[in-house]
Amino acid sequence: PEFLVPQSLQRLVYESMATGSTESLLNIATILGVSQRNNDRDDLTGALAAHGGRFIQVVEGEPGRLDALLARLASDPRHRDIRLIDRETISERLFGQWSMASLRTSPQLTAMVEAVMERRDHTAQSIVDAMLAGLKSGPAATV
Repeated sequence: PEFLVPQSLQRLVYESMATGSTESLLNIATILGVSQRNNDRDDLTGALAAHGGRFIQVVEGEPGRLDALLARLASDPRHRDIRLIDRETISERLFGQWSMASLRTSPQLTAMVEAVMERRDHTAQSIVDAMLAGLKSGPAATV
Protein backbone atom coordinates (compact mmCIF):
# COMPACT_ATOMS: atom_id res chain seq x y z
CA PRO A 1 0.00 0.00 0.00
CA GLU A 2 1.02 3.56 -0.64
CA PHE A 3 1.69 5.77 2.33
CA LEU A 4 1.10 9.47 2.10
CA VAL A 5 3.87 11.47 3.69
CA PRO A 6 2.45 14.62 5.25
CA GLN A 7 3.76 17.71 3.55
CA SER A 8 5.25 20.37 5.75
CA LEU A 9 3.61 23.76 5.68
CA GLN A 10 5.05 27.21 6.15
CA ARG A 11 3.64 30.70 6.44
CA LEU A 12 5.48 33.73 5.21
CA VAL A 13 4.72 37.38 5.76
CA TYR A 14 6.27 40.05 3.58
CA GLU A 15 5.89 43.70 2.70
CA SER A 16 6.74 45.54 -0.51
CA MET A 17 6.37 48.88 -2.28
CA ALA A 18 3.80 49.01 -5.07
CA THR A 19 4.95 50.41 -8.41
CA GLY A 20 1.34 51.31 -9.31
CA SER A 21 -1.46 52.83 -7.27
CA THR A 22 -2.80 50.74 -4.40
CA GLU A 23 -5.94 52.91 -4.54
CA SER A 24 -6.78 51.64 -8.03
CA LEU A 25 -9.38 48.87 -7.95
CA LEU A 26 -8.19 47.74 -11.39
CA ASN A 27 -4.58 47.32 -10.17
CA ILE A 28 -5.70 45.36 -7.10
CA ALA A 29 -8.14 43.22 -9.12
CA THR A 30 -5.36 42.40 -11.61
CA ILE A 31 -2.99 41.36 -8.83
CA LEU A 32 -5.70 39.28 -7.14
CA GLY A 33 -6.58 37.56 -10.42
CA VAL A 34 -2.96 36.57 -11.10
CA SER A 35 -2.51 35.53 -7.45
CA GLN A 36 -5.59 33.32 -7.54
CA ARG A 37 -4.49 31.55 -10.70
CA ASN A 38 -0.95 30.96 -9.42
CA ASN A 39 -2.02 30.08 -5.87
CA ASP A 40 -4.67 27.61 -7.04
CA ARG A 41 -2.03 25.94 -9.21
CA ASP A 42 0.56 25.88 -6.40
CA ASP A 43 -1.81 25.11 -3.49
CA LEU A 44 -0.99 28.39 -1.74
CA THR A 45 -3.43 30.35 0.41
CA GLY A 46 -3.32 33.77 2.00
CA ALA A 47 -4.38 37.39 2.15
CA LEU A 48 -3.23 40.72 0.77
CA ALA A 49 -3.51 44.17 2.31
CA ALA A 50 -2.76 47.19 0.13
CA HIS A 51 -2.56 50.75 1.40
CA GLY A 52 -0.55 53.89 0.83
CA GLY A 53 1.53 52.48 -1.99
CA ARG A 54 2.49 49.35 -0.07
CA PHE A 55 1.51 45.72 0.15
CA ILE A 56 1.55 43.33 3.07
CA GLN A 57 0.88 39.72 2.25
CA VAL A 58 0.53 36.49 4.21
CA VAL A 59 0.99 33.29 2.18
CA GLU A 60 0.81 29.66 3.32
CA GLY A 61 1.95 26.50 1.56
CA GLU A 62 4.68 23.95 1.03
CA PRO A 63 8.23 25.32 1.43
CA GLY A 64 9.28 24.63 -2.17
CA ARG A 65 6.20 26.38 -3.52
CA LEU A 66 6.89 29.38 -1.27
CA ASP A 67 10.48 29.49 -2.57
CA ALA A 68 9.14 29.57 -6.13
CA LEU A 69 6.71 32.36 -5.17
CA LEU A 70 9.52 34.45 -3.67
CA ALA A 71 11.55 34.01 -6.86
CA ARG A 72 8.56 35.18 -8.96
CA LEU A 73 7.95 38.14 -6.67
CA ALA A 74 11.57 39.27 -6.98
CA SER A 75 11.08 39.79 -10.72
CA ASP A 76 7.46 41.04 -10.59
CA PRO A 77 7.35 44.62 -11.94
CA ARG A 78 4.24 45.50 -9.89
CA HIS A 79 6.25 45.89 -6.71
CA ARG A 80 9.76 46.40 -5.40
CA ASP A 81 11.74 46.47 -2.15
CA ILE A 82 10.37 43.17 -0.88
CA ARG A 83 11.12 42.62 2.80
CA LEU A 84 10.49 39.21 4.30
CA ILE A 85 9.07 39.86 7.76
CA ASP A 86 8.78 36.24 8.84
CA ARG A 87 8.77 32.66 7.61
CA GLU A 88 7.81 29.83 9.93
CA THR A 89 6.72 26.22 9.90
CA ILE A 90 3.04 25.82 10.75
CA SER A 91 0.86 22.85 11.64
CA GLU A 92 -2.26 24.14 9.88
CA ARG A 93 -3.41 26.89 7.56
CA LEU A 94 -5.20 29.91 8.97
CA PHE A 95 -6.09 31.26 5.52
CA GLY A 96 -7.04 27.90 4.02
CA GLN A 97 -10.37 29.05 2.60
CA TRP A 98 -8.82 31.83 0.52
CA SER A 99 -6.53 31.30 -2.47
CA MET A 100 -5.98 35.04 -2.04
CA ALA A 101 -8.21 37.36 -0.07
CA SER A 102 -7.98 41.13 -0.26
CA LEU A 103 -8.72 43.02 2.90
CA ARG A 104 -10.83 46.10 2.60
CA THR A 105 -9.25 49.15 4.15
CA SER A 106 -10.50 49.86 7.65
CA PRO A 107 -9.08 52.16 10.33
CA GLN A 108 -7.56 49.14 12.15
CA LEU A 109 -6.04 47.71 8.97
CA THR A 110 -4.73 51.10 7.86
CA ALA A 111 -3.05 51.64 11.25
CA MET A 112 -1.50 48.16 11.13
CA VAL A 113 -0.17 48.62 7.59
CA GLU A 114 1.27 52.03 8.42
CA ALA A 115 2.88 50.71 11.62
CA VAL A 116 4.47 47.78 9.79
CA MET A 117 5.80 50.06 7.10
CA GLU A 118 7.28 52.39 9.70
CA ARG A 119 8.83 49.34 11.45
CA ARG A 120 6.92 49.94 14.69
CA ASP A 121 6.46 46.96 17.03
CA HIS A 122 4.46 44.68 14.77
CA THR A 123 5.35 41.02 14.81
CA ALA A 124 4.41 38.60 12.08
CA GLN A 125 1.83 37.13 14.45
CA SER A 126 0.21 40.52 15.04
CA ILE A 127 0.01 41.02 11.27
CA VAL A 128 -1.58 37.59 10.79
CA ASP A 129 -4.04 38.29 13.62
CA ALA A 130 -5.00 41.70 12.19
CA MET A 131 -5.53 40.25 8.72
CA LEU A 132 -7.68 37.39 10.06
CA ALA A 133 -9.71 39.86 12.12
CA GLY A 134 -10.17 42.04 9.05
CA LEU A 135 -11.42 39.09 7.02
CA LYS A 136 -13.84 38.01 9.73
CA SER A 137 -15.18 41.48 10.51
CA GLY A 138 -16.28 42.50 7.07
CA PRO A 139 -16.68 41.44 3.49
CA ALA A 140 -13.39 40.73 1.81
CA ALA A 141 -12.81 40.57 -1.88
CA THR A 142 -11.93 36.96 -2.41
CA VAL A 143 -10.64 35.90 -5.72
